[in-house]
Amino acid sequence: MSTATDIAAVLIDIEAQLRQLGQWDRLPPSDEALASDQPFCVDTLTLPQWLQFIFLPTIYRLLEEGEPLPDRCGITPMAEEYFRGTGLASADLIGALVQIDELLNEGAPEAL
Repeated sequence: MSTATDIAAVLIDIEAQLRQLGQWDRLPPSDEALASDQPFCVDTLTLPQWLQFIFLPTIYRLLEEGEPLPDRCGITPMAEEYFRGTGLASADLIGALVQIDELLNEGAPEAL
């Protein structure tokens, strides 16, 4: 089983990789865009926006509150598809997403 500290470290890495790729937005999307009920908000957000404004804050909040984390995570295939053909050097970001998928798929960690 992974620890909350391991997961938090990977979340920090995901943010750093998004920033390095120039995929970190200064302003949030509209409330309507954030309210999408589609997986990854594919109808209203880019994958980097979903990571920044939905995934990262949600996992941080769950860790801080000691709530159960998702026991299944499969972001990597979506990211591989999203970044294919973009010309962005996304290998490190994909690697971090592989790590978060593996950590969350191992089961919920202890709270911070």
